[in-house]
Amino acid sequence: MRSTQQTSTRASTVLGRRLGGDLLRLRNAAGKTQQQAAESINATGTKIVKMERGWVPMRDPDIRVLCEFYGLEDRKAVVRLLELAKLDRERRRAKGWWRHTPAPGGMPEYIAMEQAASHIRNWQSSLVPGLLQTPEYTRTLGVSEGFWEDPDDIERGVEIKQKRQQRLFGERPLRLYAVVWEAALRQQIGGPTVMSAQLERLLELAELPHVHLQVLPFRAGAHPCIAGPFSIVSFEEADALDVVQSDTVSGMAWVENEAECHTYSDRFDRTARLSLAPRDSTALIAGLRKEM
Repeated sequence: MRSTQQTSTRASTVLGRRLGGDLLRLRNAAGKTQQQAAESINATGTKIVKMERGWVPMRDPDIRVLCEFYGLEDRKAVVRLLELAKLDRERRRAKGWWRHTPAPGGMPEYIAMEQAASHIRNWQSSLVPGLLQTPEYTRTLGVSEGFWEDPDDIERGVEIKQKRQQRLFGERPLRLYAVVWEAALRQQIGGPTVMSAQLERLLELAELPHVHLQVLPFRAGAHPCIAGPFSIVSFEEADALDVVQSDTVSGMAWVENEAECHTYSDRFDRTARLSLAPRDSTALIAGLRKEM
C-alpha cells in the first residue's frame, strides 16, 4: 500500500517571489546595482540575489532600509511590503494547519495563498469548485483519481477540503466568484445520489452574499477559458498583485507576472459575460437536480 502523506515543512514561496519581484522593480527604477543594495544593508550581493528571487525570508529592517535607499516614499507601499514579508515568514515556518496536507503538487502552497486571500475568481470546466464540494463528491474524486491508495489519506483529503470551506464563513469571509461549465454539473461524479446532494449544496452556498456563482451553458460554444481551469487569487491590499494558479496533470502551475495575470483576468471576465446570470444559473442547477 502506498502512502503519499507529505511531511516536508516547505511552505509557500509564492509570497516570497512576489516580495522579491517588488524589490527588484524598485531597485531597477532607482537605477541601483545589486552590490549597492547589498552595501546599504551591510550584506553581500548574493543575499540581494536570494532576496529578489524569493529564496529566503526577509527581515523588516532590511526591507525598510532598501525602500529608503530606493527612494520609496509611499508609506502605504512600504507597509504592504512589510506585511507581505511577515506573511511569507509565517508560511515558511509552516504554522498553518495545511502543512501536512496529503495532496499532489503544490496544494499546501495553494492553501496557504487561499488562507491569505480576500477574493478568488475560479473557472472550472469539468469539476465543481473545491470550495463548493460536498464530502461525498470529494471522496469520489479521491478514489477515482488514484492519487491516494490509503483510505486514511482519502479521508484526510476530504477533511482538508471541508476545512478550506470555512473561509466562506465568519466575520471576514472569502469572496468567491465561480464560473462553472455546464458539463461539470451534468457529469455523474459518484452517481445520481451524490450529484443531487452536490447540486443542492451549490444552491445553498449560492445564497451567500459573498459567493457569486454562474454557469456557462453548452450553447455558449467556444469561449475564452476553453484551455482549462484556473484560479485568480487576490489580496486585500490595494497595490497587491494577483496570483494565478492553474491545474496540470502533475500538479500546479503559478503565474505571477502582472501582464499574464491580467490576461487571465480578462479571459475570466469575458467568459463570465457569456455565462448565465446568477439567478438563471441557480435555476439551471435546480432543474438538473430534479432530473437526478
